Parts: sequence; C-alpha cells; structure tokens
Amino acid sequence: MTAQSPSKLDGPPPFERAVIAARQGDFLLARELAAASLDAGPENAVAHHAFLGMVCARSGDLEAATENLLRAHALRPDDVTIACNLISILMDAGLDGQALTVASEDLAKADPSLRVARLRGFLAQKLEDFAAAVAAYRLVLDSAPDDFECLNNLGNALVATGDYAGAVDVLRRAVSLDPRAAPTRLNLASALLALDRTDEAEVELVRASADFPADWRPPHQLYVFYKAQQRQEEAMAALLEAAAREPNSASVQLKLGIEHGIARETEEAERAYRRTIDLDPSEADAYVGLAIQFEHTNREDQFAPLIALGRKNGIAAKSLAFIEALELRRQKRFADALVKLDEVPADVEPVRTTHMRATLLDRLGRTDEAFAAFATANALLEDTPNDPLGRAAELRRQLEAEIAQITPAWRAGWIDVAVDDGRPDPAFLVGFPRSGTTLLDTILMGHPGTAVMEEQPPLNRVEEKLGGLTALPGMSADQITDARACYFAEVDKIQPVGPGQLLIDKSPLFLYRLPLIRRLFPKAKVILALRHPCDVVLSCLMSNFRLNPAMANFLRPEDAAGFYDLSFTHWTKSHELFPDNVFSLKYEDLVDDVEGQVQPLVEWLGLEWDPAVLDHTRTARSRGLITTASYSQVVEPIYRRASGRWLRYRAHLEQVLPKLAPWVDELGYDPV
Repeated sequence: MTAQSPSKLDGPPPFERAVIAARQGDFLLARELAAASLDAGPENAVAHHAFLGMVCARSGDLEAATENLLRAHALRPDDVTIACNLISILMDAGLDGQALTVASEDLAKADPSLRVARLRGFLAQKLEDFAAAVAAYRLVLDSAPDDFECLNNLGNALVATGDYAGAVDVLRRAVSLDPRAAPTRLNLASALLALDRTDEAEVELVRASADFPADWRPPHQLYVFYKAQQRQEEAMAALLEAAAREPNSASVQLKLGIEHGIARETEEAERAYRRTIDLDPSEADAYVGLAIQFEHTNREDQFAPLIALGRKNGIAAKSLAFIEALELRRQKRFADALVKLDEVPADVEPVRTTHMRATLLDRLGRTDEAFAAFATANALLEDTPNDPLGRAAELRRQLEAEIAQITPAWRAGWIDVAVDDGRPDPAFLVGFPRSGTTLLDTILMGHPGTAVMEEQPPLNRVEEKLGGLTALPGMSADQITDARACYFAEVDKIQPVGPGQLLIDKSPLFLYRLPLIRRLFPKAKVILALRHPCDVVLSCLMSNFRLNPAMANFLRPEDAAGFYDLSFTHWTKSHELFPDNVFSLKYEDLVDDVEGQVQPLVEWLGLEWDPAVLDHTRTARSRGLITTASYSQVVEPIYRRASGRWLRYRAHLEQVLPKLAPWVDELGYDPV
C-alpha cells in the first residue's frame, strides 16, 4: 500500500474541510472539497448533495445548485430544510412551477415550521392558482392566527377567487393587527369596492390618505375611486395630492395630463405631459396627449417638432403614426393621412382615430365610407360606462315635460317685478349645435366692445339653484336679484368684462333656456344662429363631442333628429311668449356675405361697427383653447363646403327626414 503524508492522515476529512471553507466564505474551495468527498462514495450522499446545492448557489451557479438539491430532495423528500432550499433556488431561477410542485400540499401539512405552507401560498398566488393559495394560507393561520403578512396575502387571494366578503373579514383582521400597513388598507378598500360597499371603501381610502401623508398610493387609489364614481372634481384633487407626494412618477404625471385635458386646462395639461416625457421619454401616450393639446389650441405647427422629439427619444413609428396623421391632415394631404392612420395601433385613441378617418374620407368625397366610419366612432362612444344613450333619453323626456308647461296661461301667472342691480343684462348667443355659433362668437370676439364667454356654466348653475321652469313664475324681486348676483359672481370667476364691454354668453343649447333668460335678464338681446336642419343634424353626427346628456343625443340619427325637434319646439313656444329682442342669422347667409350679415348684428347689439371683426382667423388663433367641436374649422378662412353637404348623405338620413322636414319649411329652406 502506498504511504500517505501525515498531514493527509491526521487532517479532517474533505467534507469537514469543505464545511470549514464555506464558513470562511471560500465557496469555490468548499465546492471542490465537497465534490471530491462525494466522488469517494460517502455513506451520507444526501448531506453532500444538500451542501453542494447551497455552496453552488452561494457561488452563483444556480444550475448546479438545482441539480444537487433535486438529488438531495429525491433521496429525502420529507426533509423540510432541503425542500425549502430547493424551492428558493427554483424561484431564483424563475422555475416557479417546479417550485410549487416541490412545495406540495402534503409536505406543507407535515411541516410544523410552516415554511413550506408559506412558500406554497406565495407560489400558488403568483401562478394564479388562487384556490391552492387560499388553502396554504389557511393552513398557516390555523397555527398562527395573528400572522399579519399571511392575513394580507389571504385577503388578496380571496379577492382573486371572488370571495370578497371573506376577503373583507380577513383584511380587517390584518388591519387591526397592523394599522400602519398602507398596502393592506388599500387592499381592504378594493375588497369593499368589489362588494359595492362604496361608502365604506371611500372612508378607508380617505383615512389611509390622511394616515400616510408621505405615501402617494392612497390618494392615487382615491383618485381611481372618484373617477369610477364620476366625481371629477374630487378625482382631480386626489390626483393632485398624489402628484404632490410623488412628483417624479411618470404614470401620475401622465394621468395629470389626461385629467387637465378633460378639464380644458390646456396649460396645465401640456406641462404635465412634458413632465411625463422628461421623466420617461419612452412614454408614447404623453406625445399623443401633447399633440391633442396642440390641436385644441390651434398650435398645429407644433406637430412636426413633437414628432421629431419622439423619434429622437426612440418612440416606435407606429406610436407616432397618430401624430403624423394629424400633421398630414394639417398639410391637407388627406389621402396620405388616411394611409398613415392604418399604422396607428388599435389601442391608441380609438375614437379619435376612427373619427379622423371619417373626416378624411369625407374630405376625399368617399361619402358612404365616411358615414360608416362616423357611425363606428359613435358606436365606440355609446359603449361607455355612464350610459350616454340613457342620459340622452332622459334629457329628451325633460324637454317634453317643459314644453307641456310652456303655455300662455303659464306665462300669465308670472309675477311682474322690476330689478335694478346696476349691471347691464348680457347678450346671449344660442342655436342648435353646429349652426355656426363658434364662427359667430369668434367674429364677435374680435370687437373691442365685447367680452365673449364660450359655453361656461354660470346660467346652468343658477338654473340648478332655482329648480327649473316651475320656479320662474313666482320669483320675487329679491329672488331675481339673488339669482342675477349668483350668475355674475360665476361670470367674474371665468370671464373678465371690461368697463363698457358687452358680455355675450354663448352657449348653443340655451336655445331651450329662453324663459330663464327672460326672467333674469328681461332686456337681454338674444342672437339665434340658424342653419339648414339637415346639415345641422348631419354635422352633429359627424362631430366628436364630449358626452354630456345633450351631446349624447348625437350618437344616433334618430336621437339627433328627435333632439332637434324638441329643442326648436321648446324655442318656438317660448319665443311666442317672449318675442322681443331676438336677432336671427342664417349660417348660409353668413358664409356668403360676412360683412353684410355681421354689421347689422353689431349695430343691433348697440356697438359701433369695427371692420377688425372680419378677420376672424386672427381672432381664432389668438384666443387659445376653443372648447367646441369646431376648433379645427374656425382658424380656416370662411368656407362653404359644409353648406348643403347633407345632400351627399341624403341616403343615410332618409329615416329622419320626416322629423326634420317641418323645420326645413319653418325656417324658410327649400323643401326636402
């Protein structure tokens, strides 16, 4: 037999030396010694493989670690320590499915330490096997009922299985154990929402937002809650608070841009979108949002620089296609813009994209395709959670009820009062939408003697406060004075009115507010903008309106025609009772002879003629945000292409012509 050196004979065996090396942090030597010992065929192969697995993991060789731990687990499947180490290595390697197999239900039940059950619950939840996750978490809680983390995870898993009531009970227990855990408080609110317990959910979210003043997540979730409840002002306040707490979140800034855009706060929207791009130059939605702000504020010359910025920042071509289509449309390259729209992803502004396609098809004379595209865009708008068609129908029912009230006997019951509060009555510009009111208000805006307020809420707020038509006959002088004061206070917040300027309150659908106008402002001059009823209804169907109850009537031809009929019936009956101080002006006459139509109007308003009003494009470009669907037209020179356009679309309007024909005759147009 070959003699061995004393050092080899007297020193520790290789495996013991491997353990010592591992304790000293020399994992490469430990691995070498353990492998040598394993090659010698030790009696305890399980320990060797288990040790090698951990040493290989420490040295970064997950593949070898997995191989050794799998062998150890196969040799001793009931060993919890080996199993937990193997599960951890498999998770580190991204092999969650295999890890869950190792963390079996039987092993979890046999493990008094509960480690396997915890790992099984986590893995099952991650792999969306929520029933298995629930069972694993309950197994832990049977032995450790006050395990906060397990209660929180169980609550989330129960939500995923649809057991919202169970989730609420579990999460309330978790919150009672640790009320300082913000995520659990938010999870509880989500579970309450799933049960439609909105009041309780709101309380939890408001409390969480107050209790964690440095955490942006509670006010952000409160914002999401208010948005779902259609409580826009509160949603904006919550989002602003989230942004104040976390000013460097691109996702929060993006939402701010969207919400400011909805509120027509274009400067704030632009600032938020630009901040989003600064924080995350790859956020494509911010470029699209910014382009929409440029469109609404008549800064279409900014499209090209924005496209260049997107390309510089690596935005995908398909994500920029929407903005490029806008730029091509600005250049009047309608066919090229239409081709470019084919590149826009389906999830990028689907309504705007479809609507732009329709307008391009219309400009290209492809009438049937255009109408189909407009119908598709409107169908997309129908499918929104706030029931636009139902709200539109309710408004029509309200108009029918008001029309029934407006009778000579009703007018005779008015208490005659005189009010003098020192403020002159405003003028009102009314007319069915798409009758040229935006063109007309832009022209009047160019006169230094006017202050034009465009589609703002003061009169509506007064009406809400009064309670509608029923309240008008019996109003006392004090009530009228208070209502006027309320109106002017709201105006002063929105529209500066200089000394000697005439306030012109432009809102088309004050068409059915003439009784209210006459009750509060008996000397008010009312401008009635008219246009061919068929062109008006067609144009409304072709417009991308914000869907309040009135505009929701323009999603279907039959609703649009019915709304037109009710609106003008309301106006006609009211005008018969209040015939004074009305100036009617037809759109067709206006575009044929602007000066000839506008000069008499200006003089009727008591203003001196000023030729500057005729340069409406200059006025439009200087006015900033245009809040109507006409924002893209008013910056163009006066055009006549929309007059008589309905004739091209007659086949698509046949179903509503019987409803509109009497008004065509009434307004003096050629019979249809």
